[in-house]
Amino acid sequence: MTEFSDIPVIDISARHGPERASLAQRFVEVYGSVGFGYITGHGIPNALIDGVFEASRAFHALPREAKMAVELDANHRGFIPIDTSTDVNSTLAEVTKPNQSESFMMMREDAAGTPGYLSGPNQWPDLPGFRDALEAYNAALSALGAEMMVLVLEGLGVPPGPVMDGFAPPTTWLRLLHYPPRPADAAEDLYGSAPHTDFGCLTILAQDGVGGLQVQTPAGAWVDAPRIEGSFVVNVGDMLHRMSNGRLKSTPHRVINRSGQERYSCPFFYDPHVSYTVAPLPGQGGPGFEPLVFGDFLRAELTAGYQAHQDEKG
Repeated sequence: MTEFSDIPVIDISARHGPERASLAQRFVEVYGSVGFGYITGHGIPNALIDGVFEASRAFHALPREAKMAVELDANHRGFIPIDTSTDVNSTLAEVTKPNQSESFMMMREDAAGTPGYLSGPNQWPDLPGFRDALEAYNAALSALGAEMMVLVLEGLGVPPGPVMDGFAPPTTWLRLLHYPPRPADAAEDLYGSAPHTDFGCLTILAQDGVGGLQVQTPAGAWVDAPRIEGSFVVNVGDMLHRMSNGRLKSTPHRVINRSGQERYSCPFFYDPHVSYTVAPLPGQGGPGFEPLVFGDFLRAELTAGYQAHQDEKG
């Protein structure tokens, strides 16, 4: 990776026109060097983005007992209280304290009894308009995730069809995160989100204007990634890094909320189906990674990451 001092901006409004091929190459250039980019021209209406933030603020303002009524279940859907997740498997920092955030997790909506790991219905709080806002946003971001995944594959020179078959249906996660302000006298290893890489393929992040997200450079410096109006922050995760045989970078990042204000963000994760075998794709050079089944990886990752829910995940 080359050293960087800011996060590139990619306008994807040309993705349906004659400049598509050069745009796909731009994706590979940015995500092969920085691993993060601001995506503009995405076409997601502001009303959908505003709606999911309003839903998030309304949910996190509920009494704790109302949120605990939909506490994270065995299928990884629901409320994750503060102080219950620690990046114990992080190789990026010595992390001993839980992340200082609380969140609500929505995944793909499956019928009760649907077989397969992480399959099942979502849990919904008794909050008017909440489910509608999340389902509308989730549908729009699922479509955008598929579009960007195809662009990435085209940039890598990989026919998208066979790969995208492994995303049918995709594993999607919409997480409504709330970060309280970090105390001024907090310990150095008290993070909103400890240094980590994302484990999936693509992360599409909407964030408020409070700030706190930082991206690590190869030299170890931390670069701020504040909100740019009308953009998403999009980054590559570990699975896409493997699929590209290391060409695309899964870059470490963290959140420290030093603002003195409440911070809200809404990351959306676009990943393959749990049955998909993740391996270097054709044309990416000699394989540098062993194949793995995404669901097997997830089972280990989630059990390690959310200690308070080990019984459900074991």
